[in-house]
Parts: sequence; structure tokens; C-alpha cells
Amino acid sequence: MNNELLTNIKNAIKKTVPQKRIGVAFSGGVDSTLISKVLSDLDYDVTLLTIGFSESHDILFAKEVNEKLKFSHHVLEIEPDTFGKISSEINQKIKTENLSWNENCIAFYYVSKLAQSLDIDTVVTANGIDELFCGYNAYRDVFSEGESKILELMDSKLENELLMMKAVNLISSEFGVKIIQPLLSTEFIEFAKTIPITEKILDSEDLLRKHAIRRLAKDVQVPEISYNKRKKALQYGTKIHRKLLKTR
Repeated sequence: MNNELLTNIKNAIKKTVPQKRIGVAFSGGVDSTLISKVLSDLDYDVTLLTIGFSESHDILFAKEVNEKLKFSHHVLEIEPDTFGKISSEINQKIKTENLSWNENCIAFYYVSKLAQSLDIDTVVTANGIDELFCGYNAYRDVFSEGESKILELMDSKLENELLMMKAVNLISSEFGVKIIQPLLSTEFIEFAKTIPITEKILDSEDLLRKHAIRRLAKDVQVPEISYNKRKKALQYGTKIHRKLLKTR
């Protein structure tokens, strides 16, 4: 299973990421660390990009994980003084009250700003793993209702993610930056859906989930602190969620 999964991830990257010098949106979690490691193994020139408020989880954890990876790594700390104005402008541009969409667009605004400052015009993300490998707690909530319900939730999550990343790219384009999600490509989605649910989530009490991804991460020498780490969503790890609620 691991070899087939790795081959399909590599193929998805090769087909969607033509540029060799790229940034990776990096939190230190298993998803972003795995894709960073695979990109590096494919001889891409990888620069890790981490954003968040000062002393946020993502900044601290990303630095800790990269002490072992030793990749080029840049961090942008969000300025509290301008955050309210920027988040308001982003909300007006994407025209949705969906909190998660707003939070992700804000996060990628800062990722794109950091990329532009480094003359990087392509940023790769690991979006798609949580949707396809049952990374969200919502999968635990529907587990007892059976596989058909899990797959129904998966399709709903994928549809939302694909639409949200269009909004993200609308924001990133202001910086001349393109955000690419290889693992949301049609071919990879089709492959990932053939992997048994039991390789992704064990039961309604499974707090870790994404087991196939974690095993692969271990195989390609992702640091253990990363592949054994429980999920912390981007908007929470960066403190964007907390700060955005305060501005409303």
C-alpha cells in the first residue's frame, strides 16, 4: 500500500507542479511535512513557508520539525495592528460569511506575501489529505453510520475544499503567487478513494486518523514528532481563528 500511495503522490506532484523552485505552506504537521519531504526527494528546490501570530503553535512547531529536516525555512509573523483591516478587505473580496473560507484566505494572504518577498511564485499545499484520509473529527462523528455516510461526507468536504481553494487563489493572485494542491487533482482523488476506509480511520474513538498517510510519512523519514502529531487546523495553529473572532 505504501509504495502505491507514494507513487501516486509523486505522479500527482509531477503533473501539477512544473516549476522546480517552490514554496510549501508548512505547519510542521504530517501533511505539510510529508509533501515537503516528497518534493525534496523529487529534487524540487523547496522553501518552507510558515505564518502565524507571534508564539503561535504553527510557528513554534514548524521550527521544531525543521530542526530535523533542515530545509530552507522562512517565517512571517502576523502584525496584530493591521490584521483587522486586512481580514476585512479579504472578506469583501471573497464575498462569503463562511468563517473557514475567510480564515484560510487570510492565512494564504500571508503565505503569498511571504512567498512574494522571496521571489517565489508557486506555493504547494497538502490540501486534500484531510478530506481523502478522514483527517477531520467529523469523520469520527459519522463512523457509526457506515461507509456510505463516510463517503458522502468525503464528497462534501472535497467539493468545499476545491471551491475554497479557488477563493484562496483569488487572494494569492494579488501577490503574483499561485497556490497548487496536487492532492486535489482528479486522478489522485480517484486513487485515494480506492484505499479502504480501514486504512484511514479505525472507529469513532480514533483521534489520530490518516493512518495510511502516517505510515508513509514514517517510511519516507518524516520526523516522528510530525507523523505522530494530532491534527491542528491552520486557522487554529496560526491563532487566526482566535484573532478574527475578536475583530468581529
